[in-house]
Amino acid sequence: MIGLLDRLLRRLITQGTLTLVTARGERTVYGQSKPDWPDLVLRLTDDKAASYIARHPRLGLAEAYIDGRVTIEGGDILDFIGFVRRNNPWERAGDLELVPPLLRAARRARNRLQQFNRRGAAKRNVAHHYDLGNDFYGLFLDPRRQYSCGYWDDATPDLASAQEAKLAHIAAKLALEPGMRVLDIGCGWGGMARYLHDKAGVEVLGVTLSEEQIAYARAQAEADGVAGKVEFSLTDYRDVTGSFDRIVSVGMFEHVGTVNYREFFRSCHNLLAPDGVMLLHTIGRIGGPGATDAFTQKYIFPGGYIPALSEIVPAHEAGRLMLTDIEVLRLHYAKTLRAWYANCEANRAAITRMYDERFYRTWMFYLAGSVAAFEHGGMVNFQLQYIRNRHALPITRDYMAAAEAAYRG
Repeated sequence: MIGLLDRLLRRLITQGTLTLVTARGERTVYGQSKPDWPDLVLRLTDDKAASYIARHPRLGLAEAYIDGRVTIEGGDILDFIGFVRRNNPWERAGDLELVPPLLRAARRARNRLQQFNRRGAAKRNVAHHYDLGNDFYGLFLDPRRQYSCGYWDDATPDLASAQEAKLAHIAAKLALEPGMRVLDIGCGWGGMARYLHDKAGVEVLGVTLSEEQIAYARAQAEADGVAGKVEFSLTDYRDVTGSFDRIVSVGMFEHVGTVNYREFFRSCHNLLAPDGVMLLHTIGRIGGPGATDAFTQKYIFPGGYIPALSEIVPAHEAGRLMLTDIEVLRLHYAKTLRAWYANCEANRAAITRMYDERFYRTWMFYLAGSVAAFEHGGMVNFQLQYIRNRHALPITRDYMAAAEAAYRG
């Protein structure tokens, strides 16, 4: 099976060098040394590792790394995955491949089966990732615990500043007024809800399916003395009732599933006041529809899926929501993920005490792969603004810049 791995690496690695070292000490060099490109070593620690990777192309390398059957020298897993992705960037995909209709249909059917996030399944999937423990997330997130991309520019000094800027950026797009009622779908640990109340004087209802998150969010609201104005509920978005002047959802749409997109937008339409505004922030695909990779589906976000814009548009059109603004954030999440990776690296001892070394390697593989997806792969972030009535917002974007400057100032 070393022959299969050899052919794969010869195809993937053309710039920089990767030296494959087998458990018997045999060495093969792939690529060619170039300035500003790394020279890495992939070392196999047992005789069967190459066979396992070759027989399981979708998961083999990840699981071999998690199990300690391969190690990286001359760098770490972030360097290695970025090196492979940089050799094969989205921008240099070559000739467009025409996928046979039957294969395309089979992929689409598989994806839909993975994304049937009914209420019970949705709660289990959320718990798999978000109920790992509040103390764990506190080790690498910013003080407001924003588990989504920050908003960076060349002068942004750190993760906390980037997340504050992201909150101001989103708040400005919501065109908030004191006393408005805001629904935060997928509120996480409640940092955005408290920010919107503090900065704009609005009342917020945050909903999530994570029991760990809801406990933390409620405790923080009590500690801040805003529990009467900022409330949190362990509720599926499909079960929320009432009318809201504004709706915001950040980092939650990735868990909805394409089969539920129309229901999501129909629910938002019915919950949004006639003159209301909605802001949806989600990871998105640069190209067309795709599939969740096997590692993410199995270990990180079961039931999760990153949408293409072409998959979102038909659903919001059916929900009779008017799309009024689109912004594509290209590298903001890469910078955020690198900050999380560095924080996890600095807290390795604490993470392994909470869980174990295998969990740590799994988590770092996830973060490293995510960085590479935004730096060299096909992932970006979309911010989509919606209204029900065309007169609900000013007809130019100047109000956004003015409000953002006020929030940040």
